[in-house]
Amino acid sequence: MKRLVKWVGILLAALVGLFAIALAVIYVKTESRLNRVYAAPPDALSIPAGGAAIARGKHIFQFRGCEACHGEKLEGKVYLDDPAVGQVIAGNLTRGEGGFGASFSDADWVRAIRYGLRPDGTPLLFMPSTEFYFLSDDDLASVIAYIKSVPPVDHVQPLSSLSLTGRAVMTLVPAITFIPAELIPMAGPRPAAPEAGVTAEYGEYLTLSCKVCHGLTMSGGPIPGFPSDWPPAPNLTWGAGSKLPAWEEADFIHFMRTGMRHGSQVDARYMPWSSYQHMTDDELCAVWLYLQSLPKLDYGNR
Repeated sequence: MKRLVKWVGILLAALVGLFAIALAVIYVKTESRLNRVYAAPPDALSIPAGGAAIARGKHIFQFRGCEACHGEKLEGKVYLDDPAVGQVIAGNLTRGEGGFGASFSDADWVRAIRYGLRPDGTPLLFMPSTEFYFLSDDDLASVIAYIKSVPPVDHVQPLSSLSLTGRAVMTLVPAITFIPAELIPMAGPRPAAPEAGVTAEYGEYLTLSCKVCHGLTMSGGPIPGFPSDWPPAPNLTWGAGSKLPAWEEADFIHFMRTGMRHGSQVDARYMPWSSYQHMTDDELCAVWLYLQSLPKLDYGNR
């Protein structure tokens, strides 16, 4: 019996040691990725100062979901606190205490929004630059003009952080990363944005953020890297499992403006209609045309 207890103790100690080594490897690997320095392209944008550009920038800031994360006053907030991932903290963008606006240059704003990088070239956690990378120069310049125009708000908060589980997921599952800069082709030429108009091409440009949940094909399904209690995204093509073929354009616009679907309210935490409600009629019509133009795919073919 004593010998058995001894061997069980040795086995447990060995397992604890292996687990500690695995945790150390995961931590070192993720720290290396978090501290990597990227060389972003030197995009030179001319930031407008007029009221029309600022109003346009606010419009884009709202419907692209930036306000939903950073707050109506751009003061920042804790967007998500989940032990399975970590803390997603949207920063204070103003010039107030704790805000980035007091120290960021125009180039810093471009680097952060378009490429997901800090001024020193290290990557931001969770910043959805994979969407904003495609913004036209004019749209991005207007957004920056709006951010710079907002009055200062004092709000000091910590930076986003990964939990141990989040670090493990990012290390063990190659398809999942919480560092968007890793997915952005820094060295490649950016695709040109389409001309604004009621077209399917412009509708696709307006739906860049939708693909985070609905997938590149917009056919929906479970969302990789999201918390386990997050509902799967619906199929937005006209394929099997989609509800859209039963909708008219007016139904779609009403839903995007109110979040009401067949008399029930959709939770804005999962379907951000509270951001999309700021889109104009022409913008929503363009999105509707884009969805109609998609190949018909069965549900879940992300």
